[in-house]
Amino acid sequence: MIELTDPVALTQALIRCPSITPDDAGALEVVEAALTRLGFTCHRLRFETPGTPPIDNLYARLGSAAPNFAFAGHTDVVPPGDAASWRADPFAGARIDGAIWGRGAVDMKGAIACFVAALARFLAEHRPAGSISCLITGDEEGPAVNGMRRLLGWLQERGETLDACVVGEPTNPERLGQMIKVGRRGSMTGRLTVPGVQGHAAYPERADNPIPRLLRLLDAITREPLDDGSEHFQRSQLVITSVDVGNRTSNVIPAEARATFNVRFNDRHTAGSLERLLRDQLSRVDDRYHLAISTSGEAFVTPPGPLADLLASAIEDELGLAPERSTSGGTSDARFIKDLCQVVEFGLVGETMHQVDERVAVRDLEALTRVYRGLLERYFGPA
Repeated sequence: MIELTDPVALTQALIRCPSITPDDAGALEVVEAALTRLGFTCHRLRFETPGTPPIDNLYARLGSAAPNFAFAGHTDVVPPGDAASWRADPFAGARIDGAIWGRGAVDMKGAIACFVAALARFLAEHRPAGSISCLITGDEEGPAVNGMRRLLGWLQERGETLDACVVGEPTNPERLGQMIKVGRRGSMTGRLTVPGVQGHAAYPERADNPIPRLLRLLDAITREPLDDGSEHFQRSQLVITSVDVGNRTSNVIPAEARATFNVRFNDRHTAGSLERLLRDQLSRVDDRYHLAISTSGEAFVTPPGPLADLLASAIEDELGLAPERSTSGGTSDARFIKDLCQVVEFGLVGETMHQVDERVAVRDLEALTRVYRGLLERYFGPA
């Protein structure tokens, strides 16, 4: 039986579950078993939406009174790539050179293990005057349709509230304690299609080549910065990620040209205002185009408040660092949680996340466990 105060053993147990989105592969069972032993009431929840795979999720709660302090995370991981390129089996959880190796070690099974271990240590000495909850999902690395968004909806239907939440994403660039995430940029994907008329390359006058028109349209939306940044955010960034005509021959003008771009945008925009801006820029150049927009999250920032201050205090006491409060990076499940309560993010060092040979230092697992325990003690007060 796993010692619940040991984040290393818990991390290894989770890594040994090959929970590549959307497969759970037993990972939630590891978390549920540990939290049940600590006295939590656990709910396994499977959500389904047409066109997407069903996803298993876990909500666990200890206590029924307010305030309700929550920890959020995900057990699903990205594929390991070529397993033969790894120093050790990506799903073995091997301990080598003072680190635990495996897919999900830092993103983010290690942080889940640290929070469970922190809970075990905290509850051995405290009975908090409130509640502690864990929200663990299985599709953060996937479409994020049947995970946190649906889980939060289920909580609202039951009349349950959250008062504060920490998400255990790997927030630190190089050293544990460097950075807390207090917000995230929005993320929008655009798929731009330009129609033309197919023809022989030797007779371009008989065709309508969509490629030059597509290039002019892309230049129109990338020529100038979208903004100069804001108080809490860097500049919004539009990045072209794909240009394609599907042409297998060199002497045929294609009938269509396509491009995909992604925009990471700050709080000077909403998805709606940004789409209007882009469509206006495109239409000034050429109105013969089709633009399909999808948005995975709006920009948000958690205003300065006690949650971030308590977390920073725990980090400073345990690690001797004053963490930067940042909104950099990609999206996370915090984009859904921020609609219900104050949310901040703090987890492990993300240098190796999604890479071959993902790994976490054993000393960081122990240190993060101490930080999480220190946060719980500050939030609920002395024993």
